[in-house]
Amino acid sequence: MSAGGAAATAAARSVGGSPAEVGFVPSALGTREHWDAVYERELQAFQEYGDTGEVWFGEESMNRLIRWMQRCHIPLDSAVLDIGTGNGVFLVELVGTFSIYAKFGFSNITGIDYSPSAIQLSRSIIEKEGLSNITLKVEDFLNLSTKLSGFHLCIDKGTFDAISLSPDGAVEKRKQYVKSLSGVLKEGGFFLITSCNWTKEELLNEFRDGFELFEELPTPKFSFGGRSGNSVAALVFQKT
Repeated sequence: MSAGGAAATAAARSVGGSPAEVGFVPSALGTREHWDAVYERELQAFQEYGDTGEVWFGEESMNRLIRWMQRCHIPLDSAVLDIGTGNGVFLVELVGTFSIYAKFGFSNITGIDYSPSAIQLSRSIIEKEGLSNITLKVEDFLNLSTKLSGFHLCIDKGTFDAISLSPDGAVEKRKQYVKSLSGVLKEGGFFLITSCNWTKEELLNEFRDGFELFEELPTPKFSFGGRSGNSVAALVFQKT
């Protein structure tokens, strides 16, 4: 599960009030069936035309995270987990085959997605790039295997957004996401999240148990009707 629909269409709010009560209008974007269909089409397009598919939130979103990792001198052998890796293009960027950050390539990268077609697409793209040091797994982040743990960094570009749009128990799924994150991330490890549906303040509330804000990353601003804001929130949390 990746950030496609969540990045393309900001979700409509269904519940007001305190951050703890935040909700969204349920959407197909929050279902496994939707993402299976998306990645089946993208896999076919890659096989026929070599098209790797969309880069969710754009290339700048990837470069923003990599610049932070570089600036904070994250060791290149750090265990990194990409949650909802989609087409796996971000994994390729982390390793650095065609990235402007190639000399900073990471070597211990894992990508998970609950869509088998997404993992098949990721594997095809990674093989085409000639890479072998990336691990890919079909995993539901809300129902993880016990073997997935010990990561120094976890990265999410829209998966939490998609979970929030689930037509079935979105609030409980958000809580389970936080529990899963706490289980896979090492103490003192970092969680980098990019979201177009959640504000900074709301994300601080969602991840208040066991995590603290380490840094807010700059994102593009917009102005409308005399008011300004950010269309995307990008935060770095640290596990306490």
